[in-house]
Amino acid sequence: MGDKQKGGTAVASTKKMNRRRLLKGATAVGAAGLLAACDSGGTSDNTTGSPAIVSKKRTLKMVTTWPKNFPGLGTGAERVARRIEALSDGNITVRVYAGGELVGPLEAFDAVSQGKADMYHGAEYYWQGKSPAFNFFSAVPMGMTAPEITSWIRFGGGQDLWDELSGQFNVKAFLAGNSGTQMGGWFAKEINSIEDFQGLRIRMPGLGGEVMKRVGATPVTKAGGEIFQALSQGNIDATEWVGPWNDLAFGFYSIVKNYYYPGIHEPGTALALGLNTDIWNDMTPTEKAWIEAATATENDVMLAEFNANNARSLDTLINEHGVTLRKFDDEILKILGRVSAEVVLETANHDDLSRRIYDSFTQARAGSMRWGNIAEKAFMDARTLSDG
Repeated sequence: MGDKQKGGTAVASTKKMNRRRLLKGATAVGAAGLLAACDSGGTSDNTTGSPAIVSKKRTLKMVTTWPKNFPGLGTGAERVARRIEALSDGNITVRVYAGGELVGPLEAFDAVSQGKADMYHGAEYYWQGKSPAFNFFSAVPMGMTAPEITSWIRFGGGQDLWDELSGQFNVKAFLAGNSGTQMGGWFAKEINSIEDFQGLRIRMPGLGGEVMKRVGATPVTKAGGEIFQALSQGNIDATEWVGPWNDLAFGFYSIVKNYYYPGIHEPGTALALGLNTDIWNDMTPTEKAWIEAATATENDVMLAEFNANNARSLDTLINEHGVTLRKFDDEILKILGRVSAEVVLETANHDDLSRRIYDSFTQARAGSMRWGNIAEKAFMDARTLSDG
């Protein structure tokens, strides 16, 4: 009887062990299935509905509007590309082409829209020939600062309107950088009154260029890599670009010495990553999340990088290169402000969508100004007083 009990106990023990192994195996299979579902965005690779791990490898071409490896702008585009690759664990490879390598800098939008490239990194106001409303998603004169425009696009309905606008051209766009508040520009001669803009040939794109035109200047649109030569040869009398960090890199200080602020034409210039919608719609939810995460991160990183380097570079321009920092007279700023309001309002007359974008933007701007006067501006005024 003792032998039978031992045998029975051994059999029972073996059954328990096998059951535990089966349960453990089932748990492992379930976990693997869950991970696969996460990786694939819940897609299936067979008729039973079993989730499949993403297996599709993509090599995407990114065209940019920037010179190759240009500080902040060109390197920011590279960072977005490398971040997408890292987040995808190599499933997505992004080949970056600087302006002029695959298509011209100002041809990037058309290249993506037509499927000749998969994505672009650039400034949306370059596409104002398609619709003046594109300016709102980059910068408009006397518009919004970097935090303000980011708030509008992310939480004020801006992204939906942007999707509606760019979707007309087979593009899906995201915020992917910001150069912050820009400088007023470099001038061969001093600007002491609004009359000094008369006959001035100035490189300034977007609606800022239209403001210059209305006060008597001749605006010229040139890609970044073309500005130095145009200024050095006297083809233009003045130029804006970005700010001290980028302007130092381009060497404008070797040609002209008058450096004006503030840059009312671009108070917080948003940059974008635009994808061909056929590519975007073919992506799984997980792949889309990689793109969204990479662009959102770059939007924050680039602004921080510009703010840090602009402060240092301005000191270098003044102390090492003899640049004279000048502020536009308040009367000039008042006139530029009135003209800016007229120019921006006129974009609303283009079509119904432009009107809706204008209304949404101006409402967000008004709210940001009310809060900003109580928050950041009031604090900065107090900080200046305390340091004085």
